[in-house]
Amino acid sequence: MKKLVLALALAAVACGGGPSADPEVRRWEERAQATTIVRDDWGIAHVRADTDANAVFGMIYAQAEDDFNRIEVNYLNAMGRLAEAEGEAELWRDLRMKLFIDPAELQRLYGESPVWLQQLMDAWADGLNYYLHTHPDVQPRVLTRFEPWMALSFTEGSIGGDIERVS
Repeated sequence: MKKLVLALALAAVACGGGPSADPEVRRWEERAQATTIVRDDWGIAHVRADTDANAVFGMIYAQAEDDFNRIEVNYLNAMGRLAEAEGEAELWRDLRMKLFIDPAELQRLYGESPVWLQQLMDAWADGLNYYLHTHPDVQPRVLTRFEPWMALSFTEGSIGGDIERVS
């Protein structure tokens, strides 16, 4: 079994051994310290954490390790922003998606969500942003920062297959 303990491996890489001065990065590091990802012999991630929110943090971090590009493409597509990455040929697809997904509405729904759900969405965004922070070699095509409300735009899971093939 290959064991990855976020608290040791990632925090050390991200902050060079000491705590970050940036409060956001410090929050990510605290979540990482409370989360353990164990990959079995087949590479399947098993996440352990002290809270549901930290488990979500670890889950999405592990998914980003597996296929960040698929996560980004699924969310670009779901939010009607695929043309920003793929070009003009995707404008009609984006227009169709914008008929169903309104970022302002998602932000409102996030704000009206119960605290426990906001905590899960916050952890989701933290996990993706921490992944990007600890993997500067990964160059997102468009989404350089994830916001908690974005989790409401794609309900098939973060990777969950190609959004265009989900029936």
